[in-house]
Amino acid sequence: MQLAAHEYGLFVAALRELSPEDWSRPTACPAWDVHAMSCHVLGMAEFAASPLEQLRQSRAARKAGGLLIDALTAVQVAKHMSRSPAAVVGRLAVAAPRAAAGRRRTPSLVRRIRLAGQPVEETGTQTESWTLGYLTDVILTRDTWMHRSDIAGATGRPMALTAEHDGVLVADVAAEWAARHGQPCTLTLTGPAGGTWTFAGSTGGYPSSLELDAVEFARILAGRGSGSGLLATRVPF
Repeated sequence: MQLAAHEYGLFVAALRELSPEDWSRPTACPAWDVHAMSCHVLGMAEFAASPLEQLRQSRAARKAGGLLIDALTAVQVAKHMSRSPAAVVGRLAVAAPRAAAGRRRTPSLVRRIRLAGQPVEETGTQTESWTLGYLTDVILTRDTWMHRSDIAGATGRPMALTAEHDGVLVADVAAEWAARHGQPCTLTLTGPAGGTWTFAGSTGGYPSSLELDAVEFARILAGRGSGSGLLATRVPF
């Protein structure tokens, strides 16, 4: 939850650095420009902050039909797209600490509830069952981080990265990735969020050796880039 709160703060800070022209730039998510992506992050923060807002958004998404996560994000974007960039930033600055607090208050019994049909990648063709705790504690932070990366790429602005924050998030992604593919490997990720790990794997055999930029690694696993071999293993964001 400390990572979650800090990531929200970094996202707000990144939006405050944008020029008026940046808000209309296309992102790696084809349906969204920077403005729409920011509206989604705001809507998801409001979702996390308030049980009543969770209920409102969930009802609207179920009514819309289709893949639930796509319907939910569409509801979030539609709610806020008429707002100016300054208004989006202002509302997110207020909602972000409330979202972190709301996620922290999720009871342990609720965290154990299982959610079926959760997408591993954006097309929704690969789904799995998650606990609500995994969604609350892990995915919502990864999602915000990935969209901060998306906006940095879309606008050509550097993404603020530190070992103490981004390095922890990337290390968690790397560990989950290794557990998912189950192969022995050595992974070296470069940049401020990087590190080196050796994973024994569950199948034996000779280890593979990979080296690439830490943010690029995360973006490939999230489906933002193409990867072969072990890098074809998806990790949810």
